[in-house]
This record gives sequence, structure tokens and C-alpha cells, in this order.
Amino acid sequence: MMGRAPRTAALIGAPTDVGASDRGSSMGPEALRVAGFGAALERHGLKVIDRGNVSGPPNPWLPPVDGYRHLNEVFEWNRAVHEAMYRELVQENLPILLGGDHCLGIGSISAVARHCRETGKKLRVLWLDAHADFNTRELSPSGNLHGMPLSCLCGFGPRQLVELGGATPAISPQWIRQIGIRSVDSGEKRFVHEQGLEVFDMRSVDELGVRQVMDLALADLDANTHLHVSFDVDFLDPEIAPGVGTTVPGGPSYREAQLCMEMIADTGALASLDVVELNPALDVRNKTATLAVDLIESLFGKSTLIRRRFSEQTRHPLGEKVDERAYGRQQAAAGGKH
Repeated sequence: MMGRAPRTAALIGAPTDVGASDRGSSMGPEALRVAGFGAALERHGLKVIDRGNVSGPPNPWLPPVDGYRHLNEVFEWNRAVHEAMYRELVQENLPILLGGDHCLGIGSISAVARHCRETGKKLRVLWLDAHADFNTRELSPSGNLHGMPLSCLCGFGPRQLVELGGATPAISPQWIRQIGIRSVDSGEKRFVHEQGLEVFDMRSVDELGVRQVMDLALADLDANTHLHVSFDVDFLDPEIAPGVGTTVPGGPSYREAQLCMEMIADTGALASLDVVELNPALDVRNKTATLAVDLIESLFGKSTLIRRRFSEQTRHPLGEKVDERAYGRQQAAAGGKH
């Protein structure tokens, strides 16, 4: 009997920083490729096709107009990303966006949401980021659209971005789980609360631990759920990941980030991915890109041991939680620590 063909991952570069506050994330896609992104995925059984880069207008580096910086340019880039991501989803490939700044999440996630509507799938978005990215032009102090992708996706933003995916809003706030948040503007903080986003900020990580946070964030996934991960590299603590434009101290450590990725991999539900905001101009010998690739390997199954899926280890088939001490004894017997 022939084995299953390896799943195809399609790499889509979007070399732009039109939505950002600093120049340089336009070089992110190439830095990730230089760090061995494609080869890392192939080591974990995926067939990788690099589609190259989508194209869009240059960064005019102008001040905001009516509360938005570079709105027309941001729209053109996101339209290109939307079309490229959607094309891969229709072909049943796993699209991976290599950014570029996080405004590109509008095009990426609106394409995923469109595909989920057409195929009858539920959508879960994991937003790994130091920032909530839920600003509006009324709330944003800068007008930078890389601080507004989630609000646009949820229907709060300029018409051309809000309607990009063919339905308004593209997603519901209830589909989002934010992890690692530690920088939120004051007005944005109230808006996030009003919209009911589920946010696991760094205080949650400190109080509950990564394992429980991820268990909560990944709860209720099933075979009909499309899991999209939007990984902003500034999610990581700047001590280990200096190559980003908007560093915020107090982020996840290397091991905490690895555990996040490993637990996502354990679900087997990952179906699309963004890797954004890597800024090689601010990096040290491509250190941050190399770390990002290492974490992406864990997201696709790199692990010290061969394990059963996390949900099988920690939960009864009917959803009842297993005794924590029994879980600990099981893991100790297997030689693992988490």
C-alpha cells in the first residue's frame, strides 16, 4: 500500500514595510529564506514550494492622511497577499506568508476566512504578538496600519480593507486567541475589552504558565477547525529576538516560545501561517531569523521525543481533565518534562 503524499507548504513572500513604524521588515522574507526556512520544513516531512514574492507599491514614507498611513499602498499589498494565499488554499496547500509587517495579516487571514466560509470550516486564529493590533484611526497615536490588522478583520477600519475578503466582517473576535500581549494603547485596551477578545497577556503567562495558557487557547479544536497562526516575531523577548522594529521587554523566553509551538504542533490542526515583522536591519548576524526558523520547526513537529498528541495526554476522551499528578508521572516515565 502506498503512503500518503507529503503535505505541500507554499511559501509566499511579501517584502514590504508600508504598514510599519520603522523601515526594514521588507527584508524579512529573504532573511528567513537565508536562515533555511524551506529546508527546515522539508526536514519535517513537508514538500515545500517557494512561490517567490508578491509585489506591490514602494513605501512612500509619508505622514497619515485621515488617520491612516499609506492606506492605498497597504491595500495593494494586502490584495496581492489575499489572492496568493487563497490560491494555495484552493489547491489544498498550506500557505505560509513571509512578511513584511503585520498589516499583511489582513490579506492573509481574510483569504483564510474566505476559504473557511466556502468549505464550511470553523476558524481559529492564534495571534502571537507583543501588541494587540486592535487599534482604529480614532485610537491609534501613529496611524500605522500594522497596529490595526485585527480590528480591520473584525470590521472596524477603512472600507477597502474591511471588505477585502468578500464578507464584512471577515472574522469574529470570538475566533481569536491572543498570546503574549504586553503593549496596548489606553483607548485600544478599552476597545479590546468591549469586543470580547480572548487575550492571554504576559501576566496570564506568568500566573498560569505556558502550558495552561496554550491548553485554554487551543480548547475545542476539532477535525473541522482550520487553525491559523499569525506569528509576529516581536512576540519573543527582545533579549533573544532583537531583530524587530517594535521591541517590548518581558516577552516569552526561548523555552516558553518552544512550548507554545510544540503544543500547537500537537493539535495537528495547523493549516496556514504568517511569520511577520522580522527586521534584519535591526538584527545581529541574522540571529532573530535563525531563531524564528528554529521555532517554526517546532511548530511543524520538531520535538525531543515522539509523543502522543497533547490533547490525548491531558484530557479524557469526553473532555474531563486528567489528574495533574498522574500526568506528571506519565511524562516522567516517558523521560519528558512537559
